[in-house]
Amino acid sequence: MYWAITVKIARNPLKAFLCSALWLLLFSAAPSFCSVQKLGRDLYAYISENDASSNSTFLVSDNGILVIDTGLNSEEGRKLLTEIRNISPAPVRWIVNTHYHQDHRGGNDVVGPDATIISTAYTRKRVKGTDPQEYRLNAVVDKELTLYVGTHPVHIYHPGPAHTLGDLVVFFPDQQTIATGDLFLTNSCPAMDEGDMESWIRALDEMLRLPLAHVVPGHFELANAKELRRFHDYLVALRDQVKALYRDGLSLEQVKQRISLPAFKDFRQFPKYEATFADNAAVYYTQLQRRAKKP
Repeated sequence: MYWAITVKIARNPLKAFLCSALWLLLFSAAPSFCSVQKLGRDLYAYISENDASSNSTFLVSDNGILVIDTGLNSEEGRKLLTEIRNISPAPVRWIVNTHYHQDHRGGNDVVGPDATIISTAYTRKRVKGTDPQEYRLNAVVDKELTLYVGTHPVHIYHPGPAHTLGDLVVFFPDQQTIATGDLFLTNSCPAMDEGDMESWIRALDEMLRLPLAHVVPGHFELANAKELRRFHDYLVALRDQVKALYRDGLSLEQVKQRISLPAFKDFRQFPKYEATFADNAAVYYTQLQRRAKKP
């Protein structure tokens, strides 16, 4: 999707210094990131080198490991598992799939062949009948669940319709970290599924009320609350513009042509994945049309 250079964590001090120096020399104005970053005690973010594959988050304990999302396929799952094994030999006991899209669950069988897979009922329904893993989506979160991994509480909850109709978000209070799935992408337009823009914005409002030191996005660089706020503000600006144009009677094509968001001109846009300003505007316009037809 675009050129990226990533730097693995170097465990040799000299290599670590040289990696850091090279990174700063090449990209002094860009945010640095490694494939694996420690976010707090026992908690790590895996930032995928493949933009088509999701990021992951994993929490380690002696009795087992919790993994949030496992990547696009078995190849990406093996990359993730290699990094997990560099840190801990403990078994992967739980996997959370934040939603049904393949790029977030394709590595399940490699990363945790014996793990309990946690999802929403909607995700299980979307996978059922289409995937040999379907029988393993054997723990369903209706609204929220608190899981303890070692001594660490993990809050897993369904924020309502957002990116899809069955997203999960995972908050780690001890480490002040949240794994958002595709409810947040760093400096990027999202691809929008059959979710709900208004509910999505409310979900982001709820996240922003949490104490957040780190935000693990569905894709791209590790972020913080400031970047999460900017993504939230993008959706709000898009919503407000589309709603005003819709009420003025403009057609969908007219709205797509007139949408203007210069404050977010640096956001990544991917026409191939229907992840552009115009695509996002079209999704919300369609949602407004559906609401207008309801009795």
